[in-house]
Amino acid sequence: MGEWTEFREGDRAPNDGMYIEIGEASFHMGVNKPQKIQLKKGDKFPALSNKDRKWKRFH
Repeated sequence: MGEWTEFREGDRAPNDGMYIEIGEASFHMGVNKPQKIQLKKGDKFPALSNKDRKWKRFH
């Protein structure tokens, strides 16, 4: 079974790494000055800038 790739506030990080805030339709809508966070596996994702955004792993 696959791993989730987008996360909401309160979800837990599946892996250590850097995560970035993305727009609702991330494939064509960028976010100006997105939040970037460093999380450890199991850490909770913090609040987003607005309800239509999500967190995504930043490679």
